[in-house]
Amino acid sequence: MDSKAVTGWGLIGASTIASEYMIEAIRAQQGHEVVAVASSNADRAKDFAARHVIAGAYDSVAKLLADPAVQVVYISTTNELHRDQVIAAAAAGKHVLCEKPLALKLDDARKMVGACADAGVVMATNHHLRNAATHRKIRELVQAGAIGRPLFARVFHAVYLPPHLQGWRIDKPAAGGGVILDIAVHDADTLRFILDAEPVEAVGISQSASLAREGLEDGVMAVLRFDNGVVAQLHDAFTVPFAGTGIEIHGDKGSVFGRNVMTQKPVGEVLLRDAQGERAVPVEHESLYARGVARFCAALRGEGEPAATALDGVRSLATALAIAEACQGGKTVRVAPLQP
Repeated sequence: MDSKAVTGWGLIGASTIASEYMIEAIRAQQGHEVVAVASSNADRAKDFAARHVIAGAYDSVAKLLADPAVQVVYISTTNELHRDQVIAAAAAGKHVLCEKPLALKLDDARKMVGACADAGVVMATNHHLRNAATHRKIRELVQAGAIGRPLFARVFHAVYLPPHLQGWRIDKPAAGGGVILDIAVHDADTLRFILDAEPVEAVGISQSASLAREGLEDGVMAVLRFDNGVVAQLHDAFTVPFAGTGIEIHGDKGSVFGRNVMTQKPVGEVLLRDAQGERAVPVEHESLYARGVARFCAALRGEGEPAATALDGVRSLATALAIAEACQGGKTVRVAPLQP
C-alpha cells in the first residue's frame, strides 16, 4: 500500500483492549494502519510494538503526537489520564477516539469535547456495545413499535473481572476505578442508544464485597428514570462469575430480551415476546469494534457521525456520576444536563 494513502493511528496506551480488539479493528479498515504506540514504560512500548508489528514505539504521549505519520489517536490509558491526553491530541491536530469513561469529572469531559471542536478534529467515544448486532436489533424493534410504548428496562451486567484486568480497577480511586465508571457507564450508553432517550434521575446502592479496596465499589444496583418515562434497573458487578448478562425492554404491547449481549464478543440472541407468543429475532453478528472503527473512519471522511459521539460519552458519564453520587448519599440524584 502506498504510505501516502495511509491514515496513521497512534495508540496512546499499550493496553489489553488495544491488543485484543482495536488493532485488528483498525487494520480491517482500508487505508488505515497502526503506526505508533506510546506507553510511559519504554520497554513496554517496545515489546508491544514488536508483538504487533508497529513501526513506532514511544515512551511519552508528546513524542507520539509529534510523529507526522500519526493523524488519529486511540486512547486507552487509565481514566484519570484521558483529559490531558485528549486535549494534547487536539492541540496537535489529531483526531481522537477515546475509551470510556471520558474523564472522572463532567467538566473535564466537556473541556475535552470543546478542545476537539475548537481544533476542528473529530472526537468519538469507544462505547462498543451500541455497535453489537443484538443491541442494534433491539433498538430497531423498540423504535418500530414492536413492544408498544416502552415502560421498563432491566440490564444484567454482573460478571467476574478476570485477574489480568483487576489492578487499578479495584484499588485506585484516583485512576477512576470501580464498577460504576467501568460497567454502569456502558449500561447507561446502551439504554440511551436503544431507547433514544436520556436519563434524568438516578438512585442506587453499591457494594464492596470481595475485590474492591480503598473505598471503591465492586457491585451496584441502580435505577434510572428516563425523560420518556422509562424506569430502568441496572445490576453491575466485578464479583459474579456465573450470572450471565442480558438486557430487557418491556412495553405495553410486548417485551424484547437480549441474552448474553453485554459483552465485547459478537454473540448473543434476541427474543421478542408479545400476544403472538415468543420467537427468536435473527441477527447478523459482526465485530463490535470493527463496526465502531468503521463508523469513526467514515466520520473522518465527512460521512455522518461516529457510532458514539463525544457528546454521547459526556452524557453517559453524567449518568454514571449521578449513580455514584446517589450511592454515596442515599438519595435521588438528578443527572446533569448535556450542556454546561
